[in-house]
Amino acid sequence: MKFKNGKVFTPEGTFEQKDLYVVGSKIASEQEFDEKEADQVVDVTDCYVIPGLIDIHFHGCKKVDFCDGTKEVFETIAEYQASQGVTAICPATMTFSREKLESIFQTVREYPNEKGAILCGVNMEGPYISYKKKGAQNGQYIRVASVEEFNKLQELSGNMIKLVDIAPEIDGAMEFIQEAKKSTNISIAHTTAGYDIAMKAFEQGASHVTHLYNAMTGFTHREPGVVGAAAEYEGCYVELICDGVHIHPSAVKSTFKLFGKERIVLISDSMEATGMPDGEYELGGQKVIVRGNRAELEDGTLAGSVTNLLKCMQTAVKDMGIPLEDAVLCATQNAAKSIGVFDTMGSLEPDKLANVLILDKDLNIKAVYIKGERYL
Repeated sequence: MKFKNGKVFTPEGTFEQKDLYVVGSKIASEQEFDEKEADQVVDVTDCYVIPGLIDIHFHGCKKVDFCDGTKEVFETIAEYQASQGVTAICPATMTFSREKLESIFQTVREYPNEKGAILCGVNMEGPYISYKKKGAQNGQYIRVASVEEFNKLQELSGNMIKLVDIAPEIDGAMEFIQEAKKSTNISIAHTTAGYDIAMKAFEQGASHVTHLYNAMTGFTHREPGVVGAAAEYEGCYVELICDGVHIHPSAVKSTFKLFGKERIVLISDSMEATGMPDGEYELGGQKVIVRGNRAELEDGTLAGSVTNLLKCMQTAVKDMGIPLEDAVLCATQNAAKSIGVFDTMGSLEPDKLANVLILDKDLNIKAVYIKGERYL
């Protein structure tokens, strides 16, 4: 297959007018492509050709939650995400009992990955978090960090846990980071930690920050907190929710100046109401009320978003003034790098999976390809 005359997103983070080649399920070089054997030529004149988006932090959509933990639910999520240009997913679990998490991760291991977006990993959000900054997590199941529990869950998942979240100030956190980093990436999350503790966590092996600004201490001139530590420690990625609700546009623009486009990962943090009308839903066993683009617990606490990653990227570009090239980089390449799957996806380079998203000049979907096959 050849995508002809498109504005192709390059690994350097720019757009270049050129053709893109696909052989089988993978991106190919021009030299590997035989015009005589080409089964399809797709004219994408005036369109953007970008890698399929990768959402590394969200909970659900279409009235199902990843923690429902069944193959059918995983497929519903994967198919909706693919229809929205997200070709690879790393959904997040919630703070639940050990038995509940074991059941979810066992299903992850057994999931055939045959439909829709590729399940490339899982983000284990909780239960090793601060009660004071639990947000929409269920405080009933918050507990001290346990390497033994995590290792068991990682084994059950088939090593699919690509991120595990932790509040570095809780008991056993530093020891947990030192051990868990051997098999996954560590993210600071739902925390009361100040600058010093956060910096120590990075030095011990943390390399990620969950939904920056949300469920953590603020960033001020005398107490820079997690945000200040992350800005200073250049070896970490930070997640940013650009749904127009969680973070003010000015803060988004300032974050790009502070961290640079190479360290930001756009996420949706979307929950089961995504793709559904206003009403009552659930997150982590708690009632959520959705009105417009806001999802809140009964006490007014934000409970994730109802905006998929493509819409978040569009909002960042159209409403927040983020350059398209930067937004695409943060929703594709950076996401893949942050969870360790960049060797197979996240950019349009030869030998990587042909996960391709075609957008028109207004950033609307024209086509979605997963492993070289047209999905939409």
